[in-house]
Amino acid sequence: MEMIEYVTSEQSHHIIKRTGMKGENLTKIGVCVIGSGRAGMIHARNFSRRVNRAQLVALADAHAETLQAAQKELEVETGYADYRDALADPRVDAVVVVTPTALHREVVLAAAKAGKHVLCEKPMAMDVRECDDMIAACGEAGVKLQIGFMRRYDESFMAARQRISAGEIGEVVLVKSLTHGPSVPQEWMYDIRKSNGPLAEVNSHDIDTLRWFADEEITEVYALGGNFRCPQAVERYPDFYDNVAMICRFADGRQGFIDGAVSVGYGYDSRAEIVGTRGIMFVGRREQDSVVGCSTDRGIAQPFVKSWRTLFTEAYVAEDQDFVDCIREDRDPRVRGLDGRMAVAVVNAGNRSIIERAPVNVETTAHKVHTGGRQ
Repeated sequence: MEMIEYVTSEQSHHIIKRTGMKGENLTKIGVCVIGSGRAGMIHARNFSRRVNRAQLVALADAHAETLQAAQKELEVETGYADYRDALADPRVDAVVVVTPTALHREVVLAAAKAGKHVLCEKPMAMDVRECDDMIAACGEAGVKLQIGFMRRYDESFMAARQRISAGEIGEVVLVKSLTHGPSVPQEWMYDIRKSNGPLAEVNSHDIDTLRWFADEEITEVYALGGNFRCPQAVERYPDFYDNVAMICRFADGRQGFIDGAVSVGYGYDSRAEIVGTRGIMFVGRREQDSVVGCSTDRGIAQPFVKSWRTLFTEAYVAEDQDFVDCIREDRDPRVRGLDGRMAVAVVNAGNRSIIERAPVNVETTAHKVHTGGRQ
């Protein structure tokens, strides 16, 4: 028979310690997912079923129906309408923050104060000052802060970076990345003041891809945006854009390009192209599966990837597992607060460039230096 006790750590975390029939130590990290929407449920399902040495002990969501549906599906007894109640739960050692971006700073600062480790979904925050506050708070509290750039855990993206690092295509000269999303934005996403637009909601991953493959900071951008597929947003949200093209300059003069689009309809498209001095590398797939059909009326046809949730399924699992492993092994996350912060800096510069119709320098200097471990 399995027995459960709660053990208080030096940081007042209550790690779930399970003792099996033979007395083996099966310590688990107690996790609460804050936000039960589409992305939140990906993480919640992972921690409920697929992440080793972790247990989904609670869910938090201000929307009662969403929370109840999530609890029912995952068979999680504890649900909180107020995330602050979840932070007071002694069983919760770590939180996954999947709320709207405008709430990230508030939730992460409260989690750090409560001594909870944090996995924060992208975009990290609304501006670099909020990011700096989050990094500082987690550093001072001595808790982990990981940002949800799951492409760094995708097998294809990781393999491409390893081959590039090995010199297969020579020195990287240009990194191009695109993300096209099939769905129509939610109402709040039309308001650039609340969402930071598609550059944040869709292209944050592309910005991180450029930084990751080039291993250098983006210092200047020039972006063009336009609304071509969402006429319903024009009257109330004249600044909204559903298509964006952005040229980037790295600190050492190399080049980057980002192609972003929402409401494309045809499927979820996520690819990267890295040009080197001695070759080129392509990353990403379009096909939903390996089945190719051929008929007299349609010709050769293969289903396109429908959703990021299916394309990056295993990457999300690996990301969540690494978060738990970072806590258990007391090591730095693979994707740190600085990575999230720099992506937000590029988003802010890109949105300003769209408005001003001119190149804009990226804010690379932090406003607040944290104490403690690297974030």
